[in-house]
Amino acid sequence: MKDRAPRDIEINGRYAWYVVGVLMFAYIVSFIDRLILGLLIQPIKESLQVSDIEMGLLAGIGFALFYTVMGIPLGRLADSGNRKWLIIAGASMWTLMTAASAFAESYTHLLIARIGVGVGEATLTPAAMSMIADYFSRDRVSRAIGTYSIGLYLGAGVALLGGSVVVQAISGMDLSGGAFSSFAPWQLAFLAAATPGIAVVLLMLTVREPPRQELSGAVADARVTLPLREVFTFMGANRRLLVGHFIGYGLVGTAVTAYLVWAPEMLRRSFDIPIGTAGFAYGMLLVTLGALGPFIGGWWAQRAATRGEPDAEIAVSIRALVWLAPFAIAGPLMPTLTSAVIVLAPVVFLLSIPQGLAPAVLQLVSPNRMRGQVLSAFVLCAVIFAYTIGPTAVPFAASRLFGDEAALDKGIALVGGLCVPLGALALAWARRPFGEAMRAGGRSG
Repeated sequence: MKDRAPRDIEINGRYAWYVVGVLMFAYIVSFIDRLILGLLIQPIKESLQVSDIEMGLLAGIGFALFYTVMGIPLGRLADSGNRKWLIIAGASMWTLMTAASAFAESYTHLLIARIGVGVGEATLTPAAMSMIADYFSRDRVSRAIGTYSIGLYLGAGVALLGGSVVVQAISGMDLSGGAFSSFAPWQLAFLAAATPGIAVVLLMLTVREPPRQELSGAVADARVTLPLREVFTFMGANRRLLVGHFIGYGLVGTAVTAYLVWAPEMLRRSFDIPIGTAGFAYGMLLVTLGALGPFIGGWWAQRAATRGEPDAEIAVSIRALVWLAPFAIAGPLMPTLTSAVIVLAPVVFLLSIPQGLAPAVLQLVSPNRMRGQVLSAFVLCAVIFAYTIGPTAVPFAASRLFGDEAALDKGIALVGGLCVPLGALALAWARRPFGEAMRAGGRSG
Protein backbone atom coordinates (compact mmCIF):
# COMPACT_ATOMS: atom_id res chain seq x y z
CA MET A 1 0.00 0.00 0.00
CA LYS A 2 1.10 3.54 -0.69
CA ASP A 3 1.44 5.96 2.21
CA ARG A 4 -1.14 8.68 2.32
CA ALA A 5 -0.69 12.23 3.41
CA PRO A 6 -3.57 14.16 5.01
CA ARG A 7 -6.42 15.36 2.79
CA ASP A 8 -6.23 12.17 0.72
CA ILE A 9 -3.17 13.13 -1.34
CA GLU A 10 -1.37 9.92 -2.20
CA ILE A 11 2.37 9.90 -1.58
CA ASN A 12 4.29 8.43 -4.57
CA GLY A 13 1.00 7.92 -6.44
CA ARG A 14 -0.13 8.67 -9.99
CA TYR A 15 -1.38 12.14 -9.15
CA ALA A 16 1.99 12.96 -7.61
CA TRP A 17 3.64 12.08 -10.92
CA TYR A 18 1.03 14.16 -12.76
CA VAL A 19 2.07 17.14 -10.64
CA VAL A 20 5.73 16.46 -11.48
CA GLY A 21 4.73 16.45 -15.15
CA VAL A 22 2.96 19.81 -14.88
CA LEU A 23 5.87 21.34 -12.97
CA MET A 24 8.32 19.93 -15.49
CA PHE A 25 6.29 21.52 -18.29
CA ALA A 26 6.48 24.84 -16.45
CA TYR A 27 10.25 24.40 -16.15
CA ILE A 28 10.48 23.65 -19.89
CA VAL A 29 8.56 26.80 -20.77
CA SER A 30 10.66 28.90 -18.39
CA PHE A 31 13.78 27.82 -20.25
CA ILE A 32 12.22 28.59 -23.62
CA ASP A 33 11.64 32.15 -22.43
CA ARG A 34 15.12 32.27 -20.90
CA LEU A 35 17.16 30.83 -23.79
CA ILE A 36 15.42 32.07 -26.92
CA LEU A 37 17.83 34.99 -26.61
CA GLY A 38 20.71 32.70 -27.63
CA LEU A 39 19.27 32.34 -31.14
CA LEU A 40 18.74 36.06 -31.51
CA ILE A 41 22.22 37.32 -30.65
CA GLN A 42 23.23 38.44 -34.13
CA PRO A 43 19.98 40.21 -35.16
CA ILE A 44 19.73 41.95 -31.78
CA LYS A 45 23.37 43.04 -32.04
CA GLU A 46 22.70 44.52 -35.46
CA SER A 47 19.40 46.09 -34.48
CA LEU A 48 20.50 47.64 -31.16
CA GLN A 49 24.19 48.14 -32.07
CA VAL A 50 25.64 46.23 -29.11
CA SER A 51 28.68 43.96 -28.61
CA ASP A 52 29.06 40.28 -27.68
CA ILE A 53 30.00 41.26 -24.13
CA GLU A 54 26.84 43.40 -23.81
CA MET A 55 24.79 40.45 -25.10
CA GLY A 56 26.52 38.25 -22.51
CA LEU A 57 25.53 40.73 -19.81
CA LEU A 58 21.95 40.72 -21.13
CA ALA A 59 21.78 36.91 -20.98
CA GLY A 60 23.68 36.82 -17.69
CA ILE A 61 23.51 39.63 -15.16
CA GLY A 62 20.43 41.22 -16.76
CA PHE A 63 18.47 38.05 -16.05
CA ALA A 64 20.31 36.79 -12.97
CA LEU A 65 20.45 39.92 -10.82
CA PHE A 66 16.79 40.05 -9.93
CA TYR A 67 16.32 36.30 -10.30
CA THR A 68 18.71 35.90 -7.37
CA VAL A 69 17.71 38.98 -5.38
CA MET A 70 14.04 37.99 -5.45
CA GLY A 71 14.82 34.32 -4.86
CA ILE A 72 15.27 34.64 -1.06
CA PRO A 73 11.94 36.37 -0.25
CA LEU A 74 10.14 34.18 -2.77
CA GLY A 75 11.72 31.09 -1.20
CA ARG A 76 10.43 32.30 2.16
CA LEU A 77 6.96 32.60 0.63
CA ALA A 78 7.32 29.04 -0.70
CA ASP A 79 8.04 27.85 2.85
CA SER A 80 5.03 29.56 4.38
CA GLY A 81 2.44 30.27 1.69
CA ASN A 82 0.50 28.57 -1.06
CA ARG A 83 3.08 27.32 -3.56
CA LYS A 84 0.58 26.66 -6.34
CA TRP A 85 -0.55 30.30 -6.49
CA LEU A 86 3.01 31.54 -6.15
CA ILE A 87 3.95 29.61 -9.31
CA ILE A 88 0.84 30.85 -11.14
CA ALA A 89 1.74 34.47 -10.31
CA GLY A 90 5.35 33.93 -11.40
CA ALA A 91 4.38 32.22 -14.67
CA SER A 92 2.00 35.06 -15.49
CA MET A 93 4.78 37.59 -14.91
CA TRP A 94 7.49 35.87 -16.94
CA THR A 95 5.03 35.35 -19.81
CA LEU A 96 4.08 39.03 -19.87
CA MET A 97 7.71 40.16 -19.64
CA THR A 98 8.81 37.83 -22.44
CA ALA A 99 6.09 39.37 -24.58
CA ALA A 100 7.28 42.81 -23.45
CA SER A 101 10.74 41.98 -24.87
CA ALA A 102 9.12 42.13 -28.30
CA PHE A 103 8.39 45.83 -27.83
CA ALA A 104 11.94 46.79 -26.79
CA GLU A 105 13.35 49.61 -28.89
CA SER A 106 16.66 49.95 -27.05
CA TYR A 107 19.16 47.88 -25.10
CA THR A 108 17.87 49.39 -21.84
CA HIS A 109 14.26 48.47 -22.62
CA LEU A 110 15.25 44.90 -23.43
CA LEU A 111 17.34 44.71 -20.25
CA ILE A 112 14.37 45.78 -18.12
CA ALA A 113 12.15 43.16 -19.78
CA ARG A 114 14.73 40.42 -19.17
CA ILE A 115 14.91 41.50 -15.52
CA GLY A 116 11.15 40.99 -15.33
CA VAL A 117 11.51 37.50 -16.80
CA GLY A 118 14.05 36.73 -14.08
CA VAL A 119 11.76 37.92 -11.28
CA GLY A 120 8.89 35.78 -12.59
CA GLU A 121 11.00 32.66 -13.03
CA ALA A 122 12.47 33.03 -9.54
CA THR A 123 9.14 31.79 -8.14
CA LEU A 124 9.25 28.42 -9.85
CA THR A 125 12.08 26.26 -8.56
CA PRO A 126 11.83 26.87 -4.78
CA ALA A 127 8.06 26.31 -4.84
CA ALA A 128 8.20 23.37 -7.26
CA MET A 129 10.95 21.53 -5.35
CA SER A 130 9.11 22.03 -2.08
CA MET A 131 5.86 20.70 -3.57
CA ILE A 132 7.58 17.65 -5.04
CA ALA A 133 9.20 16.85 -1.70
CA ASP A 134 5.71 16.85 -0.13
CA TYR A 135 4.29 14.54 -2.80
CA PHE A 136 7.00 11.86 -2.44
CA SER A 137 8.56 9.80 0.32
CA ARG A 138 12.15 10.40 1.32
CA ASP A 139 13.53 7.46 -0.67
CA ARG A 140 11.79 8.59 -3.90
CA VAL A 141 12.58 12.32 -3.84
CA SER A 142 15.80 12.11 -5.89
CA ARG A 143 14.08 10.35 -8.80
CA ALA A 144 11.09 12.72 -8.74
CA ILE A 145 13.30 15.82 -8.66
CA GLY A 146 15.51 14.30 -11.34
CA THR A 147 12.43 13.92 -13.55
CA TYR A 148 11.45 17.55 -12.92
CA SER A 149 14.99 18.64 -13.77
CA ILE A 150 14.68 17.07 -17.21
CA GLY A 151 12.74 20.24 -17.97
CA LEU A 152 15.98 22.23 -18.03
CA TYR A 153 17.31 20.34 -21.04
CA LEU A 154 13.97 19.76 -22.73
CA GLY A 155 13.26 23.47 -22.38
CA ALA A 156 16.69 24.40 -23.70
CA GLY A 157 16.33 21.92 -26.56
CA VAL A 158 12.83 23.07 -27.47
CA ALA A 159 14.05 26.68 -27.33
CA LEU A 160 16.78 25.86 -29.84
CA LEU A 161 14.80 23.47 -32.06
CA GLY A 162 11.50 25.31 -32.06
CA GLY A 163 13.22 28.66 -31.89
CA SER A 164 15.33 27.80 -34.93
CA VAL A 165 12.19 26.98 -36.91
CA VAL A 166 10.40 30.10 -35.71
CA VAL A 167 13.38 32.38 -36.36
CA GLN A 168 13.86 31.00 -39.87
CA ALA A 169 10.13 31.18 -40.63
CA ILE A 170 9.78 34.74 -39.37
CA SER A 171 12.95 35.82 -41.15
CA GLY A 172 11.47 34.62 -44.43
CA MET A 173 8.13 36.37 -43.95
CA ASP A 174 7.17 39.55 -45.73
CA LEU A 175 6.09 41.77 -42.84
CA SER A 176 5.62 44.94 -44.87
CA GLY A 177 2.12 46.36 -44.73
CA GLY A 178 0.81 43.88 -42.16
CA ALA A 179 -0.08 44.17 -38.48
CA PHE A 180 3.53 43.38 -37.55
CA SER A 181 5.19 45.66 -40.09
CA SER A 182 6.82 47.72 -37.34
CA PHE A 183 8.40 44.64 -35.70
CA ALA A 184 11.82 43.18 -36.44
CA PRO A 185 11.88 39.37 -36.82
CA TRP A 186 13.67 38.97 -33.46
CA GLN A 187 10.86 40.86 -31.75
CA LEU A 188 8.24 38.51 -33.19
CA ALA A 189 10.31 35.57 -31.95
CA PHE A 190 9.87 36.87 -28.40
CA LEU A 191 6.09 37.07 -28.92
CA ALA A 192 6.05 33.46 -30.10
CA ALA A 193 8.16 32.37 -27.10
CA ALA A 194 5.71 33.98 -24.68
CA THR A 195 2.69 31.99 -25.87
CA PRO A 196 3.33 28.65 -24.03
CA GLY A 197 3.30 30.49 -20.69
CA ILE A 198 -0.49 30.71 -20.97
CA ALA A 199 -0.67 26.90 -20.93
CA VAL A 200 1.48 26.81 -17.79
CA VAL A 201 -0.99 29.02 -15.93
CA LEU A 202 -3.96 26.91 -17.04
CA LEU A 203 -2.30 23.61 -16.11
CA MET A 204 -1.23 24.90 -12.69
CA LEU A 205 -4.90 25.58 -11.93
CA THR A 206 -5.40 21.77 -11.97
CA VAL A 207 -2.69 21.17 -9.35
CA ARG A 208 -3.58 20.76 -5.67
CA GLU A 209 -1.43 22.31 -2.96
CA PRO A 210 -0.06 19.33 -0.96
CA PRO A 211 0.04 19.22 2.84
CA ARG A 212 3.53 19.72 4.20
CA GLN A 213 5.33 16.62 5.40
CA GLU A 214 8.62 16.62 7.31
CA LEU A 215 11.39 14.95 5.31
CA SER A 216 14.31 15.89 7.52
CA GLY A 217 13.65 13.22 10.12
CA ALA A 218 12.51 15.75 12.70
CA VAL A 219 9.04 16.35 14.07
CA ALA A 220 7.11 18.68 11.79
CA ASP A 221 7.05 22.30 12.97
CA ALA A 222 3.56 23.73 13.24
CA ARG A 223 4.69 27.33 12.86
CA VAL A 224 3.81 28.88 9.52
CA THR A 225 7.05 30.86 9.21
CA LEU A 226 10.31 30.17 11.01
CA PRO A 227 12.44 33.10 12.21
CA LEU A 228 15.35 33.83 9.90
CA ARG A 229 17.80 33.25 12.75
CA GLU A 230 16.76 29.58 12.82
CA VAL A 231 17.45 29.28 9.10
CA PHE A 232 20.87 30.90 9.57
CA THR A 233 21.57 28.62 12.55
CA PHE A 234 20.78 25.54 10.46
CA MET A 235 22.95 26.76 7.60
CA GLY A 236 25.79 27.61 9.97
CA ALA A 237 25.66 24.16 11.54
CA ASN A 238 25.91 22.63 8.05
CA ARG A 239 28.31 25.17 6.55
CA ARG A 240 30.86 22.71 5.14
CA LEU A 241 28.18 20.76 3.32
CA LEU A 242 26.39 23.86 2.04
CA VAL A 243 29.51 25.82 1.03
CA GLY A 244 30.92 22.83 -0.87
CA HIS A 245 27.52 22.13 -2.41
CA PHE A 246 26.88 25.74 -3.44
CA ILE A 247 30.33 26.23 -4.98
CA GLY A 248 30.51 22.80 -6.61
CA TYR A 249 27.10 22.79 -8.25
CA GLY A 250 27.43 26.53 -8.94
CA LEU A 251 30.53 25.87 -11.03
CA VAL A 252 28.70 23.06 -12.84
CA GLY A 253 25.91 25.54 -13.58
CA THR A 254 28.46 28.00 -14.94
CA ALA A 255 29.64 25.43 -17.47
CA VAL A 256 26.04 24.53 -18.36
CA THR A 257 25.13 28.18 -18.96
CA ALA A 258 28.25 28.87 -21.00
CA TYR A 259 27.30 26.05 -23.35
CA LEU A 260 23.59 26.86 -23.46
CA VAL A 261 24.08 30.53 -24.30
CA TRP A 262 27.07 30.30 -26.64
CA ALA A 263 27.27 26.81 -28.20
CA PRO A 264 24.87 27.52 -31.12
CA GLU A 265 26.62 30.81 -31.93
CA MET A 266 30.01 29.09 -31.57
CA LEU A 267 28.98 26.42 -34.10
CA ARG A 268 27.71 29.11 -36.47
CA ARG A 269 30.94 31.09 -36.38
CA SER A 270 33.34 28.14 -36.33
CA PHE A 271 31.78 26.27 -39.25
CA ASP A 272 30.03 29.08 -41.17
CA ILE A 273 26.55 27.55 -40.96
CA PRO A 274 23.15 29.25 -40.48
CA ILE A 275 22.10 29.82 -36.86
CA GLY A 276 19.03 27.66 -37.50
CA THR A 277 21.25 24.70 -38.43
CA ALA A 278 23.48 25.28 -35.41
CA GLY A 279 20.49 25.58 -33.09
CA PHE A 280 18.93 22.42 -34.50
CA ALA A 281 22.15 20.40 -34.04
CA TYR A 282 22.70 21.46 -30.45
CA GLY A 283 18.99 21.38 -29.66
CA MET A 284 18.78 17.72 -30.72
CA LEU A 285 21.53 16.88 -28.22
CA LEU A 286 19.67 18.72 -25.48
CA VAL A 287 16.25 17.11 -26.00
CA THR A 288 17.73 13.61 -26.22
CA LEU A 289 20.90 13.17 -24.17
CA GLY A 290 20.34 16.26 -22.04
CA ALA A 291 16.82 15.19 -21.11
CA LEU A 292 18.03 11.66 -20.35
CA GLY A 293 20.80 12.77 -17.97
CA PRO A 294 18.73 13.99 -14.96
CA PHE A 295 16.59 10.85 -15.08
CA ILE A 296 19.69 8.64 -15.21
CA GLY A 297 21.23 10.70 -12.40
CA GLY A 298 18.20 10.18 -10.16
CA TRP A 299 18.04 6.46 -10.96
CA TRP A 300 21.80 6.07 -10.45
CA ALA A 301 21.71 7.87 -7.08
CA GLN A 302 18.74 5.85 -5.87
CA ARG A 303 20.49 2.62 -6.87
CA ALA A 304 23.75 3.73 -5.19
CA ALA A 305 21.88 4.61 -1.99
CA THR A 306 20.14 1.22 -2.00
CA ARG A 307 23.56 -0.41 -2.24
CA GLY A 308 24.76 1.39 0.86
CA GLU A 309 26.20 4.75 -0.28
CA PRO A 310 24.71 7.34 2.08
CA ASP A 311 26.26 10.18 0.05
CA ALA A 312 24.93 8.81 -3.24
CA GLU A 313 23.71 12.09 -4.80
CA ILE A 314 27.05 13.87 -4.42
CA ALA A 315 29.09 10.74 -5.21
CA VAL A 316 27.26 10.25 -8.52
CA SER A 317 27.73 13.93 -9.41
CA ILE A 318 31.49 13.70 -8.84
CA ARG A 319 31.81 10.60 -11.02
CA ALA A 320 29.95 12.30 -13.86
CA LEU A 321 32.19 15.37 -13.64
CA VAL A 322 35.39 13.33 -13.67
CA TRP A 323 34.28 11.63 -16.88
CA LEU A 324 33.12 14.96 -18.30
CA ALA A 325 36.31 17.02 -17.92
CA PRO A 326 38.23 15.94 -21.07
CA PHE A 327 35.15 16.17 -23.29
CA ALA A 328 34.33 19.67 -21.98
CA ILE A 329 37.70 20.91 -23.22
CA ALA A 330 37.83 18.96 -26.48
CA GLY A 331 34.26 19.43 -27.69
CA PRO A 332 34.40 23.10 -28.75
CA LEU A 333 37.84 22.65 -30.35
CA MET A 334 36.94 19.91 -32.84
CA PRO A 335 37.97 20.72 -36.46
CA THR A 336 34.71 19.76 -38.19
CA LEU A 337 31.00 20.18 -37.48
CA THR A 338 30.48 16.41 -37.35
CA SER A 339 33.30 15.77 -34.90
CA ALA A 340 32.20 18.74 -32.77
CA VAL A 341 28.64 17.41 -32.46
CA ILE A 342 29.92 13.89 -31.67
CA VAL A 343 32.19 15.11 -28.85
CA LEU A 344 29.58 17.57 -27.55
CA ALA A 345 27.15 14.66 -27.09
CA PRO A 346 28.83 13.29 -23.91
CA VAL A 347 29.31 16.89 -22.72
CA VAL A 348 25.56 17.49 -22.81
CA PHE A 349 24.75 14.11 -21.24
CA LEU A 350 27.29 14.24 -18.40
CA LEU A 351 26.61 17.91 -17.59
CA SER A 352 22.92 17.09 -17.21
CA ILE A 353 23.37 14.26 -14.68
CA PRO A 354 23.99 16.52 -11.62
CA GLN A 355 21.07 18.84 -12.39
CA GLY A 356 18.44 16.97 -10.37
CA LEU A 357 20.90 15.82 -7.72
CA ALA A 358 21.87 19.31 -6.54
CA PRO A 359 18.37 20.25 -5.28
CA ALA A 360 17.71 16.68 -4.09
CA VAL A 361 20.62 16.98 -1.63
CA LEU A 362 19.09 20.13 -0.15
CA GLN A 363 15.60 18.64 0.05
CA LEU A 364 17.00 15.63 1.92
CA VAL A 365 18.92 17.58 4.56
CA SER A 366 16.68 20.64 5.11
CA PRO A 367 13.71 20.86 7.51
CA ASN A 368 10.38 21.35 5.76
CA ARG A 369 9.84 25.01 6.66
CA MET A 370 13.38 25.86 5.51
CA ARG A 371 13.51 24.00 2.22
CA GLY A 372 12.49 26.91 -0.01
CA GLN A 373 14.84 29.32 1.75
CA VAL A 374 17.84 26.98 1.68
CA LEU A 375 17.17 26.20 -1.98
CA SER A 376 16.82 29.92 -2.72
CA ALA A 377 20.18 30.56 -1.03
CA PHE A 378 21.65 27.91 -3.33
CA VAL A 379 19.95 29.45 -6.35
CA LEU A 380 21.37 32.84 -5.31
CA CYS A 381 24.92 31.47 -5.26
CA ALA A 382 24.53 29.15 -8.24
CA VAL A 383 22.93 31.77 -10.48
CA ILE A 384 25.57 34.34 -9.54
CA PHE A 385 28.14 31.79 -10.67
CA ALA A 386 26.24 30.56 -13.69
CA TYR A 387 24.67 33.68 -15.16
CA THR A 388 27.30 36.28 -14.30
CA ILE A 389 30.39 34.21 -15.10
CA GLY A 390 29.21 31.76 -17.79
CA PRO A 391 27.63 34.00 -20.46
CA THR A 392 30.10 36.86 -19.94
CA ALA A 393 33.35 34.89 -19.46
CA VAL A 394 33.10 33.19 -22.86
CA PRO A 395 33.08 36.35 -25.04
CA PHE A 396 35.49 38.05 -22.63
CA ALA A 397 38.00 35.20 -23.01
CA ALA A 398 37.51 35.16 -26.78
CA SER A 399 38.06 38.88 -27.30
CA ARG A 400 40.46 39.76 -24.48
CA LEU A 401 42.51 36.60 -23.86
CA PHE A 402 42.54 35.13 -27.37
CA GLY A 403 42.30 38.46 -29.21
CA ASP A 404 39.48 37.43 -31.54
CA GLU A 405 35.74 37.92 -30.99
CA ALA A 406 35.16 34.88 -33.20
CA ALA A 407 37.19 32.60 -30.88
CA LEU A 408 34.13 31.46 -28.95
CA ASP A 409 35.32 27.85 -29.24
CA LYS A 410 38.41 28.59 -27.17
CA GLY A 411 36.38 30.65 -24.72
CA ILE A 412 33.91 27.83 -24.08
CA ALA A 413 36.71 25.26 -23.77
CA LEU A 414 38.46 27.45 -21.20
CA VAL A 415 35.35 28.03 -19.08
CA GLY A 416 34.37 24.35 -19.18
CA GLY A 417 37.92 23.17 -18.59
CA LEU A 418 38.16 25.24 -15.40
CA CYS A 419 34.66 24.91 -13.98
CA VAL A 420 34.19 21.14 -14.27
CA PRO A 421 37.25 19.92 -12.31
CA LEU A 422 36.98 22.72 -9.75
CA GLY A 423 33.32 21.84 -9.25
CA ALA A 424 34.24 18.19 -8.66
CA LEU A 425 36.80 19.22 -6.03
CA ALA A 426 34.27 21.39 -4.17
CA LEU A 427 31.72 18.56 -4.15
CA ALA A 428 34.36 16.16 -2.84
CA TRP A 429 34.76 18.53 0.13
CA ALA A 430 30.98 18.44 0.76
CA ARG A 431 30.66 14.68 0.36
CA ARG A 432 31.64 13.63 3.89
CA PRO A 433 29.22 15.88 5.85
CA PHE A 434 26.39 14.92 3.50
CA GLY A 435 27.07 11.24 4.13
CA GLU A 436 27.11 11.86 7.86
CA ALA A 437 23.78 13.72 7.69
CA MET A 438 22.18 10.91 5.71
CA ARG A 439 23.50 8.23 8.06
CA ALA A 440 22.02 10.16 10.97
CA GLY A 441 18.64 10.80 9.36
CA GLY A 442 18.17 7.78 7.11
CA ARG A 443 16.21 7.67 3.84
CA SER A 444 12.97 6.04 4.88
CA GLY A 445 9.76 7.93 5.42
